[in-house]
Amino acid sequence: MKTNKMIWLATLGLTFFIGCQNIDDLTQEKNVAVTNEEVISEVATDNLVDDVSTITEDQFGVQQNLSSKSAIAYKSMLPDCAKVTAQLTNGVWTRIIDFGTTGCTLANGIVLKGKIILTFENNFTATEQKITHRLDGFYHNGKKIEGTQTITRTLKSTALLADIHPVTTLTLNLTITLEDGKKIERTGTRVREMVSGFATPGEWSDNVFLVWGYTMTKFANGDTLTTTVKENPLRFAAACKLPIPSKGIAVHVKTNAENQTKKEYRIDFGDGECDNKATITIDGVSKEIEIKK
Repeated sequence: MKTNKMIWLATLGLTFFIGCQNIDDLTQEKNVAVTNEEVISEVATDNLVDDVSTITEDQFGVQQNLSSKSAIAYKSMLPDCAKVTAQLTNGVWTRIIDFGTTGCTLANGIVLKGKIILTFENNFTATEQKITHRLDGFYHNGKKIEGTQTITRTLKSTALLADIHPVTTLTLNLTITLEDGKKIERTGTRVREMVSGFATPGEWSDNVFLVWGYTMTKFANGDTLTTTVKENPLRFAAACKLPIPSKGIAVHVKTNAENQTKKEYRIDFGDGECDNKATITIDGVSKEIEIKK
């Protein structure tokens, strides 16, 4: 697997398309076909969710660093075009990240508009902290994102890492309006464990996250797609400078709204090497796909 020239944080998503390979012909049950468009949409939606979550965690870390008056400067991931204001009221921080109305381009080429508004308590010694955000006129590469996302941030030991480390649990309830006006709904829970880099807040390049959980996407025509990541969590390494996992398996189940016929497929993101390739398997037939910007 070769490192391509995509840049920035491992957990930040881009708008994707599948390379020359067409997956439509892998599906034998045509009444519940899995299309290129849906695979692209699902990968992009996963990374969109992680984008907002990463920004949220970044700004929590910035405020934690400022409040503790740490001698180690916290390195924020935000570009200069993102304007941040913070206010402490009755023990609760409100941080507003304003990306403007004309577009604020991140280092990886994603254009954001609108605001992310975060609230969390001014108690950074707690082992558990709830962070809530709301979106105000927020667009991610032309897609309008509405709804809520609550993050519970905990410092604890888990089965994935015995050392005490940050674990964030995301509860999702989002509506995404695509550029063609179609809407999709995303609900579910995603758990992100920071298994490396948490001891060096001034450096992003050593960060590694393992992500697992269950989500459901409902398309405009009523079809649904569930995604489960459990035994093989998705591994995001900042050193890869890629917005997609370098390792892990996601199991998807597409359900036809008309006749409730189901179709399962799996996306395997590889063995940990840094590249933009994955393998999709449907009905026992596999194809390698290339995920590009």
